[in-house]
Amino acid sequence: MILINLLPHREAARKRKREAFYATLGAAALAGGVLSGIVFLWYEAQISTQQNKNTVLTNEIKRLEGQIKDIANLQTEIAALRARQQAVEDLQADRNLPVHLLNELARQLPDGVYITSMKQENQTVALQGVAQSNERVSELLRNLANNSPFLTRPELIEIVAANVALSPREQRRVSNFTIRVGLMRASEAAKAAASAASAPAAAVKG
Repeated sequence: MILINLLPHREAARKRKREAFYATLGAAALAGGVLSGIVFLWYEAQISTQQNKNTVLTNEIKRLEGQIKDIANLQTEIAALRARQQAVEDLQADRNLPVHLLNELARQLPDGVYITSMKQENQTVALQGVAQSNERVSELLRNLANNSPFLTRPELIEIVAANVALSPREQRRVSNFTIRVGLMRASEAAKAAASAASAPAAAVKG
């Protein structure tokens, strides 16, 4: 017996193919949408995490800036305290300057030299005196320049020849002089001595 299919099988096959294509297309669209949603959520999570990190970093930066300001204020206060301490130490040292000055003058004055007046202004001292000769004045300058740790940079301001009456019939020729010399504090003298001691050692090493 021969069977003959009178149904439109070609149209049915095409219909099944279209339905399969649309189903595949819909599944692909759905999969793409799901994948896009997952990628979007992942990026959102990354952005949120980075924003949280940025917030933490901003807060830390503000905290560190506050600490830096506190440190700057402390440094300013420390500098002010050191300045006040140095001022007190300088005042204390200045109280001893006249003692050092008188001691050094007594040690450094050569024979035949006499001080007639002395005036101190800050750390500069003006000396006026009488010497038996110009050579005595030169010796005094050398002593002040080389032999005293507290006196520095002696400078001859003036020297004038004069006569002194020893008796009604006898006169002696003398030299009136004016000298300016610097007076160092004990701390400054110690630093200068340390620098002078380290200079030969550095020269030997070199």
